[in-house]
Amino acid sequence: MRIAAVDLGASNGRVIVGDVSSSSLTFAEVARFANDPIRVGGVLSWDFEALYRGVLEGLAAAGPLDSVGIDSWAVDYGLLDERGALLGNPVHYRDARTDGVADRFDGYELYRASGIATLPFNTIFQLAAARGGAQLEAARTLLLMPDLLSYRLTGVVGTELTNASTTGLLAAGGGSGWSPGLLSLAGVDAALFPPLRAPGAPAGTIKTSIGVSPGTPVTVVASHDTASAVAGVPGAGNFAYISCGTWSLVGVELPAPVLTRESYEAGFTNEIGVDGTVRYLRNVMGLWLLQECMREWSLPLAGLLEGAAAAPGGRSVVDATDPGFLAPGDMPARIAAACRAAQQPVPSTPAEMTRCILDSLALAYRRAIDDARRLAGVTVDVVHMVGGGALNTLLCQLTADACGLPVLAGPVEAGALGNILVQARALGVVESDLADMRELVRSTQPIVRYTPRA
Repeated sequence: MRIAAVDLGASNGRVIVGDVSSSSLTFAEVARFANDPIRVGGVLSWDFEALYRGVLEGLAAAGPLDSVGIDSWAVDYGLLDERGALLGNPVHYRDARTDGVADRFDGYELYRASGIATLPFNTIFQLAAARGGAQLEAARTLLLMPDLLSYRLTGVVGTELTNASTTGLLAAGGGSGWSPGLLSLAGVDAALFPPLRAPGAPAGTIKTSIGVSPGTPVTVVASHDTASAVAGVPGAGNFAYISCGTWSLVGVELPAPVLTRESYEAGFTNEIGVDGTVRYLRNVMGLWLLQECMREWSLPLAGLLEGAAAAPGGRSVVDATDPGFLAPGDMPARIAAACRAAQQPVPSTPAEMTRCILDSLALAYRRAIDDARRLAGVTVDVVHMVGGGALNTLLCQLTADACGLPVLAGPVEAGALGNILVQARALGVVESDLADMRELVRSTQPIVRYTPRA
């Protein structure tokens, strides 16, 4: 079976085609396109039409397909009017419109109802910020980003469950659907939200009028990219995961949410995964810190990592979960200020700054994993690092050292593989059990082991 994963990240999108059988899994990237946010009228937004063109060009490059699935980041949405037309570009989660909005709510009450950690960009806060605006008043349908692209391809609306769980509007665990109380707090009508769809459900077929891959089935996948990435983790037994890209999502997989006050105060979120699992995790700022520094420096990554490996370790560290690092712009200055405020040596070279970032991430990962196993009452024997961070050998080794646990790095494309495997299962190509899907990843993809040093 030839299956395409449309995998959208905060800085680029890819179309990856997998060839899948019951015992083999190979894949290749057939297209990559930029995802450059735009600012119009002072509002930071996603350039939806550019993303859509990139998807179409990628599908054209892919050739004949048996299925297509779409995953992306969470929380952001587009609004459709009564004719199904998009009412402007979706607003970017880093836009300042939600500044201070979360402070209007009782965070723990929201947590008990939804299981979702209070983060300033949560959909519930975006909608509260948009309340009374012309677009929201004119809207008849709200679609999260992957569902919006799926709708543009097929003409069929629906809301995928794993992504819906990140909005802060779904009842904890997802079993009760949209929460009337949370929708009321956000000031929106439940009629805005199409029916929920689980990973593996059909999402329609590509319209003939599109002109690319007409009639190809579109399959609902775990459309939150982290949900797809966790589905693609080659784990077995007692494992923690780090899905490491622009963001790092660090946690464990559970059968039910943890809704205690201690869990809330520790910043853990309960997002739905494949097959009703719960992704119990903490958001860590991730490689965004380094990406923003590199944008200021215009230096190659390889040289920075070589210099960072030679720099003294543990000299300066910052809190990699600090919301002060969320916005774009002059990241080296903000990290230097944080070091100065903590009365630590301020990194004086890009290599030292890189080492500070990687040490800080490794320690943030350790804290998250230690807290997750304590709060959820689980054992962790190994850490799986997937996503782009799995290629960063220094970060992987520092994480193993900090956690005192072996780190198994790879696959880099866990999100795309999880996307592909959910489609393959829906087509009857692979076994139905999540453990069997992970075994196929484990047996076919390269994984590098990092052993903790003293």
